[in-house]
Amino acid sequence: MILSVPEGDDKPLKYPLMFTVCDVLLINKIDYMAQSDFDVAAARERALALKPGIKIFEVSCKTGAGLSEWINWLKKETEDFLAGFMEKNPPCLRK
Repeated sequence: MILSVPEGDDKPLKYPLMFTVCDVLLINKIDYMAQSDFDVAAARERALALKPGIKIFEVSCKTGAGLSEWINWLKKETEDFLAGFMEKNPPCLRK
């Protein structure tokens, strides 16, 4: 799920269902926070209240901030998923 800073830190309050079904939240456009009243702590708190344990990354595609952390997490999750798939499925389904 992506929450863009210009959307506001109250997005979890506006769309609670989306936050209850996702496992990862990207708070994007963090470079824009200086020009807005976005409260990242409030956004995190609201998301965690709806989905305890949700993984949250603060990123900026403009500056690159936080992207390596998110990409590394995503790569590991993908590798773990594929490893589990390979263990549980016959060879004919592995390609």
